[in-house]
Amino acid sequence: MIYDVIIVGAGASGLFLGANLKGKKVAILEKNSSAGKKILASGGGRCNITNRFVSAKNYLGEQKFIEQILKILSPDQVLRFFSELKFSEQKQNQFFCDSGAKSVLSLLLKRQNAEIFYNKEVLGAKKVDEIFEISTRDEKFRARNLVIASGGLSYKALGASDVGYKIASEFGLELSMPAPALVGFSVQKDEFWFKELSGVSLSADVVINDKNESHKFSGDLLFTHRGISGPAILNSSLFWQKGRICINFLPKFSEKNLVNGKKQLSSVLPLPKRFVLEFLRNFGLKDRAYYEFSDDEKSIIKRLFAYHFAPAGTFGFERAEVTKGGVKTNFLDENLERKSIKGLYFIGEVLDITGMLGGYNLHFAFASALKVASALKK
Repeated sequence: MIYDVIIVGAGASGLFLGANLKGKKVAILEKNSSAGKKILASGGGRCNITNRFVSAKNYLGEQKFIEQILKILSPDQVLRFFSELKFSEQKQNQFFCDSGAKSVLSLLLKRQNAEIFYNKEVLGAKKVDEIFEISTRDEKFRARNLVIASGGLSYKALGASDVGYKIASEFGLELSMPAPALVGFSVQKDEFWFKELSGVSLSADVVINDKNESHKFSGDLLFTHRGISGPAILNSSLFWQKGRICINFLPKFSEKNLVNGKKQLSSVLPLPKRFVLEFLRNFGLKDRAYYEFSDDEKSIIKRLFAYHFAPAGTFGFERAEVTKGGVKTNFLDENLERKSIKGLYFIGEVLDITGMLGGYNLHFAFASALKVASALKK
């Protein structure tokens, strides 16, 4: 039996491709016992399926390459595809499914033109003449076209796998080193006071300087028993490699407002009291009116407007929402096909393209799948 197309991975990109390939003999090989585990976890179980404003600027990766993939699929087209379901536009222009991620997955499965084989862990692939041979633990599958949609290394508990990288290497493609992204930061000794604040959340600006560029993210920041997390930090983790980051804990508060008044600092600052007291305690200061602090102490307090520190690292792949790095796109043509190997395609998170938080990664998974679907129809 020779399939027209075999897709490795029944995640967002693999399922969307399977749903958009009509009139072909298609199989999806999935190592888990069920499909779309990561879809179910997305958007806190509510599946943030796309964003009203999607552009290459929302992604880390080769900008021109990303642009031409995004052209094929607008946010409206995504919503039309899922039009049987209701979506609400919520914070930061994200579209969440009213009935939850389960119904998004059910619809993708209902629309399949592919046969899905579960518990099929792919071990490798090779091309013999015009046919790809894909080996799993207990059998071989054969196909004229092979699409790798196996995702990255994040969320091992959801069955993440490195088989896509392995197959890419077998066919001579290079990888950018995979690393955890959209993930919290662990802290060094000087910032251990963050851990005392576990559960506290506040609004902040986070700035990352990466090579010649500076990236600023505004949003919620959450202290955890391991360090810091929350949307502003998760987005920052995309661009952080090592070195220092800067947090403004008081983005909407002016230094001028500190000077007046006789109230204690914890009453003046628009911050959770627990945070202010822990900050002061860490620097050996007592909570009192601003004018009562010495000049040296005032300069410590002003660090709240620009708190520079170097994270120890990230919370790792176990806690990362996505993987940055992956298959280098300069080895692929505009249809995501390996330049010198006809019929071998790579889509979704396995590529060296990573979106920010907010529906961008699912949108890219769908767009890259649609790009390959239209190439395979020709």
